[in-house]
Amino acid sequence: MIRTARVIVIICALLSAGRADAADCLAATDTTQTNMVQFNADTLAAFNIDSLAPLLNPRKMKAASRKNHQFIPSPKRALWLALVLPGAGQIYNRKYWKLPIIYGGFIGCTYALLWNQQMYDDYSQAYIDIMDDDPATASYNNMLPMGYDISGREEQFKKIFKHKRDYYRKYRDMSIFAFFGVYLISVVDAYVDAQLSTFDISKDLSLSVEPAAIEVTNNMGNRKSHAVGVQCSLNF
Repeated sequence: MIRTARVIVIICALLSAGRADAADCLAATDTTQTNMVQFNADTLAAFNIDSLAPLLNPRKMKAASRKNHQFIPSPKRALWLALVLPGAGQIYNRKYWKLPIIYGGFIGCTYALLWNQQMYDDYSQAYIDIMDDDPATASYNNMLPMGYDISGREEQFKKIFKHKRDYYRKYRDMSIFAFFGVYLISVVDAYVDAQLSTFDISKDLSLSVEPAAIEVTNNMGNRKSHAVGVQCSLNF
């Protein structure tokens, strides 16, 4: 391009103004060429060649593309999804492996709740029947081994049935609290997981612990001593 421009300028100068004007045109052309070369050099110097590294290296290009398209969840959206539907926050965060843990906790708490509720109902009815002294209401016999006779020991079994009733009521209530505990844990986990999705966990993070000699100066500042200690350094 530069040579073509120079030839055109020379031809125009020869046709229009003679040799003197042609020399001036040549000088102007050389100045223009020098300026263009200087411009190109400055442009290349200002251009960061490192930005071409991903284009020259397929692996770096793939890593850069993956980084640009990395999914970053919204903590607020993850929180609301987890509040509306347990496990939805984990699905939104793409942590599918947590779903069996969460729903396994719900299933376990539900089973414990139903079991303790059933036992509580049975022992409550048995306690009511043994307290009314009515021979027609003897459901407590279903709680005893077949053919077991408690005649003469009614007071003892009244205490046993009362204790069993209170025992299963306590664990029924604990099952309810555990159920809501699993729900709250799933909500907190979804929010914290989304919040820490951009946290740097690269290999550059390291903690080193090593022995070190520590110089100790007394309060007067005129006496120094050395002690052995442990030095911790965190690289990030």
